[in-house]
Amino acid sequence: MNKVALVTGASRGAGRGIARGFGELGYTVYVTGRSTRPGTARGWDGSVLPGTVTETAAEVTAAGGTGIAAVCDHADDVQVAALFERIVREQGRLDVLVNNATYIHPQLIEKAPFWEKGLDAVNILDVGLRSAYVASWHAARIMVPQGSGTIAFGSS
Repeated sequence: MNKVALVTGASRGAGRGIARGFGELGYTVYVTGRSTRPGTARGWDGSVLPGTVTETAAEVTAAGGTGIAAVCDHADDVQVAALFERIVREQGRLDVLVNNATYIHPQLIEKAPFWEKGLDAVNILDVGLRSAYVASWHAARIMVPQGSGTIAFGSS
């Protein structure tokens, strides 16, 4: 039986590496993120960020697994629900969820007390902590009935 993993926030960084690792193990890996075109995502300093869900999915496949790009904004519960419905429809199971998606506000890396930074930095709780809870809720509804599964946290 083919193992199925979902790695959130896998366009770049740790998520990308985790997804490739599952590919090396022969998994079918759903790779989520919002980046679909190279050069469209920007860092807090305005620099272009590398990586897209499509590129990571291709790397998973090249590593020996099956990479599936799944564009998903983990701040949107409707998109997240649709993602899990898709996985069940296409695979019939989910073996591993890696919660890695997060929101990094530009001011989070500035050297200043938190109270001097913009309050919108709190959005890390929505895409990070809250989104991991929502994804875990959906994953558990698949994993518990199948009698197996692992949920891991890479960020929050």
